[in-house]
Amino acid sequence: MRVLCSSVLAIEAIVVFLATSLAASNGSVSNTAAAWVAGLLLMVLLIASIGMLGRRGGLTIGWILQALVLATSLVVGWTMLVVGGVFVVLWWLAIHNGRRVDALRAQPEE
Repeated sequence: MRVLCSSVLAIEAIVVFLATSLAASNGSVSNTAAAWVAGLLLMVLLIASIGMLGRRGGLTIGWILQALVLATSLVVGWTMLVVGGVFVVLWWLAIHNGRRVDALRAQPEE
């Protein structure tokens, strides 16, 4: 499960960086400095949460970060709502399919 979830968070961090640079350069936000600070902070939090996946509460932190990515749509616009929604679905799939793969790995071979 950690591999799938960490992949989702890593790709999401890259997308957040790209979305931040786009929003800061095309005039989607009024304060570009604040957009860069918020975007880079969110990106750092996404990367830092990869290391916390094995610890208690790691998945909860991932869900909170998914909500923060969705919340950026309030500032940037509906496109981040779509991007955030895609990552929420990917996050959910990574958790559920990862648990299924972990359960299959735990079964003894015949």
